[in-house]
Amino acid sequence: MPLPGNFWAAGIGSLPYQEPGPALELIFKNMPLIPHWPQLPRRGHQEHFVYQSLSPLVRLGLIKDDPGKMPVFTDASPDWAAKLTAFYSLYLEAEAGSEEALAAFAIPREAGTGFYALVAYLEQKGTGKARYLKGQVAGPITAGLYLSSSSGRSAFYDHQLRDLIVKTTAMQACWQARELGRFGLPVLVFVDDPALAAYGTSTHVALQRDELVEALAGVVEGIRAGGGLPGAHSCSGVEWPVFFEAGYQVLSFDAYNYFTSLQVFASDVAAFLERDGVLAWGIVPTYEQAWQETPASLVARLQGAIEELARKGVDRERLYHQALVTPACGTGVLEVRLGEHIYKLTAEVAGLMA
Repeated sequence: MPLPGNFWAAGIGSLPYQEPGPALELIFKNMPLIPHWPQLPRRGHQEHFVYQSLSPLVRLGLIKDDPGKMPVFTDASPDWAAKLTAFYSLYLEAEAGSEEALAAFAIPREAGTGFYALVAYLEQKGTGKARYLKGQVAGPITAGLYLSSSSGRSAFYDHQLRDLIVKTTAMQACWQARELGRFGLPVLVFVDDPALAAYGTSTHVALQRDELVEALAGVVEGIRAGGGLPGAHSCSGVEWPVFFEAGYQVLSFDAYNYFTSLQVFASDVAAFLERDGVLAWGIVPTYEQAWQETPASLVARLQGAIEELARKGVDRERLYHQALVTPACGTGVLEVRLGEHIYKLTAEVAGLMA
């Protein structure tokens, strides 16, 4: 399946609205070729990623998630084994092709207002200029380090709990790809995993590289099973080859603040592009600095970064062809006016680079 490129504009996910209507208007105005469904965290706790990406674990009682408290697994409960059996039975049915079982991994309507609003929009108005549709899920590393076991340890360090997170996220991503795929366009599903930055730090010395790759690759399998194209996003400086090795075909990164973290892996980037991978350049800053930038200043910054990679041996033609333009990160916690400005800048940079 062909991948997008040529500096088309795309978004990360979250927007600072409470209702989906203005969010979709902003998306289709500025990113008409790759519209995404808007995550709306200002609507409250129900839009938290635990509900969006891991709702079956909450519903089956494997996770206790009370508003105002950190979510925890219920692995010390006496009926834990029965809950595990129920989960794996559901997972195996979904993996075997049961539409009903796969639907159990859907985003709950109360937690994914933006997703269902996009679906309704597409049903009523069609896909318009869109060439791809985009969804997103919380990454297994971020979820695994955020969630904890009943003993208080990060869930990612427990093989059983990590497996539950990976399988649930994979099926959620599969469901998104299937649901958006029914509109006849290829679907990108991005895995948002900024916590990969914890790898190699003194506070997370127990993180093993092979476990990180395995977890991320598990979600890639789910995306592909749904007919989607796997993308990864991180708005931190991370060891980017981990995403390459896990099989992601699009890499979305904060090019405004963390380009140097990618630059040191120039040979890996070259190999990624030679495999037809795509770099999604998050060149528009997602904080107040965006007011100080212009489309021309950001284009100059982006072209300078591209030339830096080219000087390190990365194919210049591929860098210019296999590329998207995005905000550096989501905009869900920003003021509405700033979020709108960032989307406008992204569209203008894309127009200048095309």
